[in-house]
Amino acid sequence: MKNTKTFTLTAMFLAILILLSAVPFLGFIPIGPINATTMHIPVIIASIILGPRIGAFLGGVFGVISMIRSTVVLSPLSFVFSPFIPVIGTNQGSWKAIVIALVPRILIGVVPYFVYIGLRKITRNRPTSQTVSLFIAGFLGSATNTILVMNLIYFLFKDAYAQTIGASGAAIYTAILTVIFTSGIVEAIVAAIATAAVASVLLRLVKTNATQKL
Repeated sequence: MKNTKTFTLTAMFLAILILLSAVPFLGFIPIGPINATTMHIPVIIASIILGPRIGAFLGGVFGVISMIRSTVVLSPLSFVFSPFIPVIGTNQGSWKAIVIALVPRILIGVVPYFVYIGLRKITRNRPTSQTVSLFIAGFLGSATNTILVMNLIYFLFKDAYAQTIGASGAAIYTAILTVIFTSGIVEAIVAAIATAAVASVLLRLVKTNATQKL
């Protein structure tokens, strides 16, 4: 029964990811040269409810969807997420795009679980601490994605990114920080609120079902 429940919830989160990616301006929201996203929210919640393995799997799915979308729907930074799009100034794509598309997204499905579990242990599982723990886990899960993606862009595609945004020198990393502290913070707050609201309900349902079966 546990395997059935896990499979059902995994399929539900997978369907949500596909739905978000298919609906324009819902899963990926264009903001300047880069897209804000809500795709990370189901991954964060799944990580907390189903654990880091399934969370990592769904994060990987998010990464693959991102790679496919960047290949099909071109944007100024498509080369950052798709190895099939030529890097600015060259005539070929780069394998480094796979790292940016996958690694941060996989970690979205890992970090929230351990943050949530760690905070629950610190607070000794007090009922009143659950919402705060979920909020912080959601926030840090989202921040993991933004911070890693933007810094990997800087370290792996610094020159091409500079050409895309028309910056040079210290202004390049200033642009990176601007994204992190503007759209990145907004994404993290939205993810934190959604995680606290949805995960608390799902945790309650999972616990209730487990109690009834006992």
